[in-house]
Amino acid sequence: MLTFSSGSPAATRTIDVSVAAPAYNEADTIAAVVGEWQDYLERHPSVGEWEIVVCDDGSTDATSGVLAGLSGDCPRLVVVTFERNRGAGAAIAAAIAHTRLDWVVLLDSDGQFPIANLDRVLPRVQAGEALAFSGARIRKADGVAYRWGSAASGAVSNLLHRTRYRDFNSIFKVVHGPLFRSLPLESAGMNCSTEITARVAEMGHEWVEVPIEHRERGGGTRGWRYWRGARDRALFVAYLGYRHWLLRRGVLRAPAGPGQRLAVSGTSSGPGEAR
Repeated sequence: MLTFSSGSPAATRTIDVSVAAPAYNEADTIAAVVGEWQDYLERHPSVGEWEIVVCDDGSTDATSGVLAGLSGDCPRLVVVTFERNRGAGAAIAAAIAHTRLDWVVLLDSDGQFPIANLDRVLPRVQAGEALAFSGARIRKADGVAYRWGSAASGAVSNLLHRTRYRDFNSIFKVVHGPLFRSLPLESAGMNCSTEITARVAEMGHEWVEVPIEHRERGGGTRGWRYWRGARDRALFVAYLGYRHWLLRRGVLRAPAGPGQRLAVSGTSSGPGEAR
């Protein structure tokens, strides 16, 4: 919830924040990443109550043991465990579903998206600008093939959804909790961030893009090989575009959710660049 300190005319509004993240074979780096998140949330003056929810997606290394040790020292760390690997999409959906606070920050546990990027988002949340914020990577630290694939799928997604988002596929999201937890996510793999962008747009909400830093991958394992992932992303983007077309024609009914505008515009567009 939003709370106000007393005794000062210029009262400081704090925000209750849940961090949600998937993890798969991140034993080498997960402790450092969770420690970075915890330190940031404890120290930031704009953050009130907070929690960290990590879904261990059936890791085969020591990730589960490391997380168990961390939760002993950090009661605000919630660990959701899959007995077998179910894919990043399922892990992201489970992590989001287990959050409970007013705002949810979606991150990846490989350290590519520094939590300090929240410095650019929290003032805009406090100002009540929107219910959904997305990080637009200023410089993507992935390899050339992954950057090309992300750019291509993002361009096609924008075309199909009649939007103009700079970084359609960014996993860095800050969304009002009730809205985030209401999204009917279907993706099983690494396409979940693309689906989240599309689903929020389906509900009639516009993303506010904020420029963010993107670091090189610190460790962990990608849940899909490049060519298989490229094929799956192409199919999934086509599915989301077709679904959006059916929604515009009234063949499908837009999903209900908190704060929904009950309309899917056929001409709406997002900002042409990060604001």
